[in-house]
Amino acid sequence: MSRSPLSPQRFSDLDALRAQVAAWRAAGERVVLVPTMGALHVGHLALVAEARRVGRAVVSIFVNPTQFGPSEDFSRYPRDVEADLARLAEAGADAAWTPDVATMYPPGFSTRIEVSGLTEGLCGAYRPGHFSGVATVVTKLLNQVRPDIALFGEKDFQQLQVIRRVVADLDMGVEIRGVPTIREADGLALSSRNRYLTPEERAAAPRLHAVLARIAEAVRGGAETAAPCAAGIDELEAAGFQVQYLAVCDAETLAPVARIAGPARVLAAACLGRTRLIDNLPV
Repeated sequence: MSRSPLSPQRFSDLDALRAQVAAWRAAGERVVLVPTMGALHVGHLALVAEARRVGRAVVSIFVNPTQFGPSEDFSRYPRDVEADLARLAEAGADAAWTPDVATMYPPGFSTRIEVSGLTEGLCGAYRPGHFSGVATVVTKLLNQVRPDIALFGEKDFQQLQVIRRVVADLDMGVEIRGVPTIREADGLALSSRNRYLTPEERAAAPRLHAVLARIAEAVRGGAETAAPCAAGIDELEAAGFQVQYLAVCDAETLAPVARIAGPARVLAAACLGRTRLIDNLPV
């Protein structure tokens, strides 16, 4: 398919975006959405590359206020739309959807999407309202762009499962694909929040991935999960992490498992200084 050397075309008007999407679809092309909050890094660009492989790549950039708690980092979350657009141009994205808060949440907006079960443990226990905000904004983005496929990184695995549940339950007809986590050479999962780490914290941060890898190996053969997880928590806390959770869970339901009996994930969230890190690995 031909692509403009000036890509991505930036849209802030919904009707104009939908007209472009309709034109691509009329030409027989698939449309792939990559939702982001900006502060783009190599992990995001891997999603863009996958989107380009299968269709027209539309990347949304919107820092969603409804998924941040009152004590979280909404005000200091990194924002640089022009730098993000430059990265998207280098990556060959076809369109950037950059709505403002008034477009996403106009006066009188009063609807929220709530997902039970999947949201009650792990990050949901520490970030009340977070997944309702995520589910609501992603539902809006999917309805606005009307893509054939939407791509999400597996680093936010609970989020991915929540979105899959919303799309299935509401018969939205969008294919949700998870893309494996992109990591630094030392194993640290790429995240926009990594820039908050001090040099000393950045040196310690890869230990989170190393602990998860050891737990995944230890429980893969059917061993009990409790002891390796407890040892992992002790190791992380000794290294300066404040562990919120570290658990082996069923890959679909996210319910904790005592032994591996099918596809599972080892998942963790821990704070290092002021920075909250999350990561997971398949078992």
